[in-house]
Amino acid sequence: MTKLARIRHLIETLPGNAALFTAFELDIHLLPKLGYEWMLRGTQTEVMTPGKNEKSYLAGALNHVTGKLLHVVGERKNRFLFIELLKAIERACPATKFTKIYVVADNYRIHTAKAVQAWLAQHPRFEVVFLPSYCPRANPIERAFGDVHDKCTRNHKRTRIADLVSDVVWHLKRNGPWRYRLSELYYEAEVDAAMAELLTAEKSMAA
Repeated sequence: MTKLARIRHLIETLPGNAALFTAFELDIHLLPKLGYEWMLRGTQTEVMTPGKNEKSYLAGALNHVTGKLLHVVGERKNRFLFIELLKAIERACPATKFTKIYVVADNYRIHTAKAVQAWLAQHPRFEVVFLPSYCPRANPIERAFGDVHDKCTRNHKRTRIADLVSDVVWHLKRNGPWRYRLSELYYEAEVDAAMAELLTAEKSMAA
């Protein structure tokens, strides 16, 4: 609960010269993601089966203030994809306007890789803030990516991975912003208690 309390505290006290993003990676499969879909009574949607599966990966960062979603695409979900996302955030947040950038991410190994740590050491404006383990509901960008599945990848009829990726990228550029309130997880009694402890510690350090 301490991690949730810190993220909530950052959001509630975020100054104008700081930015906060929530980050996550989206797996894009050529084989369609199956799921419910509206259709006329008595009809059934045909789902394509292109054959051998292919994959592409999209790393996204959701700006908590503006709801805009930055993204980069890669053939592999690795540390270099995450670093490219950090570079995209850096380009979107000039140092003349933002002196601090928080990136909220889960504990997936690519977010803690040595190459990422080395990049962060060279870019002191950035700080990666980690979510609790196995807590997807605490990451607002997962809701935006759920919308991607609804609009682009569920029961799709594309036969080329490049076309499917283009659909996803077009969706992200055309739609949004995605302004989400924090999950109710952030307002449970245990998190409130952790917030109180955090504030008390801050006051003691300032005294």
